[in-house]
Amino acid sequence: MLHMSVYFQSINTAFIIFLLLGFLLIIPWLIFSYRKYGYLSVWESIVMYSFVFYMLTALFLVLLPMPATRDTCSLQPPDTVHYSLVPFSFITDIMSTSSVVWSQPSTYGRILTESVFYQAVFNLLLLMPFGVYLRYFFSHRRYWKRALGLGFLLSLFYEITQITGIYGIYNCPYRIFDVDDLLLNSTGALIGFLIAPILLALFPSRKSVEAKGKELQKVKYVSPLSQLVAVITDYLVIKLSWTFTLGLFITDGFIEFIYTTIGFFILFFLVPLIWNGKTIGTGIMRFKLATTKGNQSFWKSLLIRTLALYLPFMLSRFLKMVENIDIDMDSIFYLYYVWGSVAIIVFLFMMWVTLFLHVVLVLIRRKQRSYYFDDVANLIAKKESY
Repeated sequence: MLHMSVYFQSINTAFIIFLLLGFLLIIPWLIFSYRKYGYLSVWESIVMYSFVFYMLTALFLVLLPMPATRDTCSLQPPDTVHYSLVPFSFITDIMSTSSVVWSQPSTYGRILTESVFYQAVFNLLLLMPFGVYLRYFFSHRRYWKRALGLGFLLSLFYEITQITGIYGIYNCPYRIFDVDDLLLNSTGALIGFLIAPILLALFPSRKSVEAKGKELQKVKYVSPLSQLVAVITDYLVIKLSWTFTLGLFITDGFIEFIYTTIGFFILFFLVPLIWNGKTIGTGIMRFKLATTKGNQSFWKSLLIRTLALYLPFMLSRFLKMVENIDIDMDSIFYLYYVWGSVAIIVFLFMMWVTLFLHVVLVLIRRKQRSYYFDDVANLIAKKESY
């Protein structure tokens, strides 16, 4: 039960970190997916996210639980050996420590209860899913040597991480470098690679995903999700440029507000005006903006779109600044301030809920609706040639 609790601790830790990492990877993955396939493949997304979760789980299964102190040398005798370089010593250990009586076949089942046997099986199974993923990525059986080599390198990474005390975090290793782990991990990766077709036959192949992408790339329609990713990317450019420049030295919220306002008009208005209808985000997602009405000036459409995108941000920041004004409780305006603050909170909540529902509706109805900021500006997204 102790070993099982350790395994569950590793999986739980991996899951928590996966949730955070998965959130951070959403936009990069959407950009990669649309640039590679021309659409968001749900199956490819499942494969990618499950692979990330598996790699985190495998790492934590190897490293956890960690010692409570960095001075792990004090927890070990001076003559502790931190490596085992004799191949297949796990077989000798099983035979020497097992309660099995080898002359009595009826006792052979006891080997299934031995911790040494469990450890060997664990090391064999640890990288078996890695081999399955490699088969999906490489597709062909002829790459089995590559799968074996990558399995060995990943196992070697684990062993080096352990023998170095996680690269100096601990002053002594708390787990040994074991050549048997290298052999069992690598063999597990190879087995997973070879048996993968049995499992992958139940799911779409990577070739079918790529074939669908090539067909969709011939269509000029730009999906709402791709347009949304472009807008978010442009906004992130503004926020990251602040964070890693003036934001490193200035904490004044008003200056950040002014900076973001200028950033909005540069990124959403000036850049597409100069760059043939493309912003940084639309350029990454391989489409551009064009007017739906020939008699309307393009710069006016861009300005309307910019204002429509800027308005929710401006209202949120402005109303929050008003809300944060300090008014003494004895002031005759205090009651108005309280009710005004409540009204602001309710208004902001309703505004963002409305925008969220609008985005969901556009994503669901796809070609039947467009985003409000493009609709009021009479702009459409036009896919560029690949």
